[in-house]
Amino acid sequence: MTLAYGDIAEQQADITRLLLHHIQAPLPNARFIRGVLPSPPPIAAVRIVTGPQRTSTPDDVTAWEIPLITVDDPEEPAGPNDILGIVRALNTGTQIFSSSRVDTVMGMPLVHVDPAQIAPVGPGAYDNAFTILRTLTYPWTEEQPDPRLRGFLLRSPDRMRLYVDHEEDTEVIAVDVRPSGALTALLAALPSLIEEAERTVPGDIDDPHCRRLINLTDW
Repeated sequence: MTLAYGDIAEQQADITRLLLHHIQAPLPNARFIRGVLPSPPPIAAVRIVTGPQRTSTPDDVTAWEIPLITVDDPEEPAGPNDILGIVRALNTGTQIFSSSRVDTVMGMPLVHVDPAQIAPVGPGAYDNAFTILRTLTYPWTEEQPDPRLRGFLLRSPDRMRLYVDHEEDTEVIAVDVRPSGALTALLAALPSLIEEAERTVPGDIDDPHCRRLINLTDW
């Protein structure tokens, strides 16, 4: 199955929404979600970054590139829960991978996952309880905010990179922000700020997950 890039972008956004609470709720082996990265086009995949909850060292985390295709039905795109089951499995016990499947990206080890070799791990009681509460308070909807969050990366205790797209354009824009900054003002102004060309960081940004980078850490 070949996914259109618009469908890939939608899947990446849905997966990001599902995994957000795991920046605080642990995966197996006391690992946490440190980021969700939209794989560079035209790759139909998503990159999930896991590691200790408090770290700013790329060597301490692992980026897992997981295809957005289900093993049981290649004609069916992998949903957020499919990806989460694989992420749980990858962080359970010790995993050994061929060197041909291991790369690096942004200083992090990058493992190209073959879902056919992974037995997904289902949700625990905490995950199901969270699903019940989230559904009752924030029902799932096809509508997403604009800008749409395609991913994020926790880079340090006070530096986070957002990956967003805007309006009908699926081009990914990276935005560096400070969680300790003026969040209310930043979030209100974000749609217009990402259109200001003078805020684009010039030169090579060493991030293949976006077309351009905007620095809003001064907000």
